[in-house]
Amino acid sequence: MAETEAFERHIEALTRISKAITSDRYIEDILRLVVTVTAETMRSKICSLWLVDDSDNTLKLRATQSISEDYLKERSLKMGEGIVGQVALTRKPRSVLNVLEEPDYKEKELAGKEGLVSMLSVPMVVKDKVIGVVNCYTSQPHEFTETEKNVLITVANEAAVAIENTELMVKTRVIQAELETRKLVERAKEVLMRRRNMKGDEAYRWIQKRSMDTRKSMLRVAEAILLSDER
Repeated sequence: MAETEAFERHIEALTRISKAITSDRYIEDILRLVVTVTAETMRSKICSLWLVDDSDNTLKLRATQSISEDYLKERSLKMGEGIVGQVALTRKPRSVLNVLEEPDYKEKELAGKEGLVSMLSVPMVVKDKVIGVVNCYTSQPHEFTETEKNVLITVANEAAVAIENTELMVKTRVIQAELETRKLVERAKEVLMRRRNMKGDEAYRWIQKRSMDTRKSMLRVAEAILLSDER
């Protein structure tokens, strides 16, 4: 019966995270969903999610369902540093029976304050690239089963896909917005060239200066020029 209940919880968690992949959520919403659902499914005291920051090749804490102010503080680890850094570097899951007795564990003081004991850490992999790490902690010594490990690996990889998709969607929207701005600026340039007898580069600089002087985006300035031309 216990195995059946656990299996049903795992399936429900995967379903909820899978839905996030095709949803129109913001990245922060997806991260919160992942840690909350994972904590519920794994019955963890704390679940945390760390993402790789490509700018400095470090891992940064990006989400947790914990409400502890100490645990919510901004933190980062180098690749290969601590359990989290090692899991990201080796791409291999790792479980620890007692983090307070584990030499590789870097946050013993925080773990002691929060009452964290056992830990399961798995990499988040998408398209053969590690983008982060998901951790689950218990408040009592716990030997994680193969089923629990496999479930967390699946959740982590589903989450990685959701994050990757969301970032691609955001980039696509940014590109679309940039293209739309360029089109309108080009049209506004043509208006200035016609009405003020300006050359193309002069018209562009005029729009740019107007944008800085009025503290409005070039898109808004271009829209104003086009609107005035229609009157």
